[in-house]
Order: sequence, then C-alpha cells, then structure tokens
Amino acid sequence: MTPQISVIIPTYQRPELLRKCLTALVQQTLSPAQFEILVVDDGDQPQTALAVRKVAQETGLSVRYLAQPERRGPAAARNRGWRVALSPLIAFTDDDCIPDPNWLAAALAGFGQGASVLTGRLTMPLPERPTAHDRTTALLETAEFITANLFCKRSVLDSVGGFDEAFDSAWREDSELQFKLLRLGIPITPCPEALIVHPMRPAPWYAPLRDERKNRYDALLYRKHPDLFRQRIPAYSSLVRRYYLIVSSVLVSGMAVIAGERTMVFAGLTCWLLLTLTLLIERLWSQAFSWQSLGQAVVLSVATPFLSVYWRLYGAVKYRALYW
Repeated sequence: MTPQISVIIPTYQRPELLRKCLTALVQQTLSPAQFEILVVDDGDQPQTALAVRKVAQETGLSVRYLAQPERRGPAAARNRGWRVALSPLIAFTDDDCIPDPNWLAAALAGFGQGASVLTGRLTMPLPERPTAHDRTTALLETAEFITANLFCKRSVLDSVGGFDEAFDSAWREDSELQFKLLRLGIPITPCPEALIVHPMRPAPWYAPLRDERKNRYDALLYRKHPDLFRQRIPAYSSLVRRYYLIVSSVLVSGMAVIAGERTMVFAGLTCWLLLTLTLLIERLWSQAFSWQSLGQAVVLSVATPFLSVYWRLYGAVKYRALYW
C-alpha cells in the first residue's frame, strides 16, 4: 500500500534523541501502514543507522534510512527525504522533537479540508530554573512557520524547488521556504491540533555566543527576499540596533584616542558602558542570581554585540547584501 503521508526527519549525531522521536511516532493514532518515515542522516553515522534499524525491528514501523556522507545541513537532508518519499503528502519534524499521538491524523484532516501547507503547534516546556538562553529558545513556540512541525503537499514543494540548500545550517532555511510560498500566493494554514513537544535541551552558558554565527544567513535571506525580510523578521528591532550602537561607540572611542580627542573618548566609552549595563540587567532580570551567573552574564553582555555585528557583516560580504 502507498502510505498516506511520509514523515521526513533530518538528523545529525543524535541517535538517542532520534530514538525518542521514532518511539513517539509508534504511538500515532494512524495505522503504521498509513505512513512511512524517512530518516536522513546528515553525517552517515553508524550509531544512527543502528538506532533506526533497532526501532524498525522492535516496532514494525516503516522506516527508511538514507545516509548523506558529506554534511550539507538540514535543508539538503529534507530535500533528499521528500524527493524519494512515496506519499503525495509530506510531514517534517526534527530528531529532537516528540510528536503528539494525534499529530499525523490532525494533518490528514487538514489536508482533507483542502489545505496545501499546514503549520502545526510547537511547545517547549521550560526547566524549573530557566536561563535567559532557555527563554530565548522557547520563543520558537510563537514562530509562525517552523520545519519542526510542517506539512506540505509534494506538488507544492516541487513548485518552489523545496528548501534552498545554500542555507547549510539550521537557520533561516524555514523562513526562505515560507517566503517562496508567500510570493506564489500559496496559503499556509495553521493546524494547532497537530502538536509537537520540543524538549529544552541543556546548553552550555556560552551557547548564545556560539549561536551568533547563524546570523550570517540573514544576509542571504535578505538578498533573496528583501521586502518580506523587512516585514517578517523581527531580529532587526531595537536590540540589534543597540548592538550596532555599542560597537560603533567603541570604534569612535578608538579613533578618538588616536586623534587625541579626550572628550570623544569619554563620550564613546560612556555610551558603551550604559548600553552594555542595559544588556546585563536584561539578561539577569529573568534568572536566579549567583556570582557565577553574574560573571557569565557579564561575559555574554560584553561579547555578544561584537560577535553579532561581526557575523552579520560577514554574511553581508559573503552574500553581497547590504542590509540593516
């Protein structure tokens, strides 16, 4: 029998998380014959292949394992999955997600009502003592279009060319697909009954600094869809503008030192200090205080603006996109 819907799961070196995701799919209210699962391993890891094989043997699920020897990112992995899927209906989720038992049934109901693209609901339970990074990550719950919980007709994916594989990390590839759909006037229908739980994974305190490198893809997204970028990407708010102002203040102070302008040196450093203190207070406001958390917050507040601006300018040069 041809499955009614195909589930595409990109993965990279997280076999235990993948196993939990696949185990949750065993609990779907649909019959196992009604859906297939394609796991696309973006690293060709033996442990991942073994995990997939064991789950398939233990549960009887229809799971296909596709190895992608060279790491090319989740966009390329999703493309490889949906292009060989057997069903005309495609479901996307991630290896660290837990689908609700009614997830696929809700999507089929939505397609039955004439939808071409469906976006499900995602929830990210916070830990008992969330960090500022946890709270920022949990904002995914409010995103209007995320590949962790997305359903598309295969014909729609064909019409837009799928995901842009130039986005070779997990950042902005979902927005780029959304913008292509919007440009073609393809309706995107919310389907809140299709629920995904995305557990909050522990992250080191310096994770926000590491994640700043993703911002280089903003320039690529802007180059392809400048109007929609300005309308729908909230990152270019007062926070990012403050980052630019902080970096500019330090640069002005440095040039003033060379020019011997003490007043400008003082003004620039004062501006930098006040804006950095604002970032520090905002970071500490939502988390429990300790001397360790204070030290970490100081490092993050001082370093983040410079890394953020650096990666945005790096992207602007790489993708030849002048944007603000």
